[in-house]
Amino acid sequence: MEHHFDYLSPALAQDLHPTLARARSRCPVAHSDQYGGYWIATSYDDVLHIAQDWQTFSSELGIGVPAPSVGAEGGAPMKIYPVTVDPPLQRTFKRLINAYFTAAVVSEWETPTREIVKRLIDGFIASGRCEFMGALARPFPGLAFFNLALHAPAEDLEEVNRYATAAALPNSGDSIMKLAAWITQFVQERQRQGPRGDVVDAVMNAQIESRSITEAEVIGTILLLILGGLETTAGVLGMAMLRFCEHPEIPSMLRTHPERIPDAVEELLRLDGSFVCIGRTARHDTELRGKSIKKGEPILIYWAAANRDEHEFENPDAFDLDRTRNRHMAFGAGPHRCAGSNLARMNLRIALEEIVSRLHGIKLQDGAEIEFHTTFNRAPLSVPITFRPWAAH
Repeated sequence: MEHHFDYLSPALAQDLHPTLARARSRCPVAHSDQYGGYWIATSYDDVLHIAQDWQTFSSELGIGVPAPSVGAEGGAPMKIYPVTVDPPLQRTFKRLINAYFTAAVVSEWETPTREIVKRLIDGFIASGRCEFMGALARPFPGLAFFNLALHAPAEDLEEVNRYATAAALPNSGDSIMKLAAWITQFVQERQRQGPRGDVVDAVMNAQIESRSITEAEVIGTILLLILGGLETTAGVLGMAMLRFCEHPEIPSMLRTHPERIPDAVEELLRLDGSFVCIGRTARHDTELRGKSIKKGEPILIYWAAANRDEHEFENPDAFDLDRTRNRHMAFGAGPHRCAGSNLARMNLRIALEEIVSRLHGIKLQDGAEIEFHTTFNRAPLSVPITFRPWAAH
């Protein structure tokens, strides 16, 4: 299996964790002959080492294997800042973003974020059923991000959400370019307006290594904010709902003990984080677990496999709120660790608080067949559920 590992395969999307567990136990550093050849790392220690060692395993030289095309046809691939650059330039972009997503900043968004969740649930709760991805999981993070972080027009959200979802699929270049076109128009409009003191202002007016930021860098940075803020959170919510349907004791327990919801968020991120992998490219010849990796060869590092490594997590496939140590890598690791982790955690906590308090007896609708998409992100395409409505207090 490991010699023909296809990270774009629909079969992998459906059977992700058992497949990664087999790869980790048989050959934690393996080589695939697909798409011109690439390496796969699946153990916790190896994934962490590669993520931290940017001087050996570069993002700037490529974050994927050769199959996907990101960029205009016939043109150069679009850089997504700061994901596709290495330190020290990467740190400049990262600091620019980090200041607007600290725990203190996002805590100020809690009340309006909760209002968005309540409003979405109000829209479907009376019927006792919904398609959860379309009714809450996908619109919620986008509405919150558009309103609170970007100050973007709410009427554009459906279109941008559609592009962001499609961008997580194979051959996503067209959707990336449509997102870039929307960002270009959005930035032009913001430049005509007065300053908002938000991350968009900071990006538009940034100085990068003693020069003004370029238009391509502005677009690439805002592109990262959108891709990182929408589909990833939606995927975790969708996976959480599937887990709640399969294990109804979990939402029941959280309803009784809402103080455990932050711990539940961490376990859900570890077990079902939607950010499943990312690529690096070897800057020079190197060796990993006795395998010779040549300069220029790509390697996929699987966060999803590392987060279930039995050498790091006792009983790794179990949902356990009493773990004394949960150093999961759902937000990545190393210099490229996700800048929006505080926002994602808050969004997930608030969504779960409202879901478990207002939707009781959650079940998958009869005959529901769950399918997934995956490349670097994994999310269920649809999660049709039934439930007993519980009046808001």
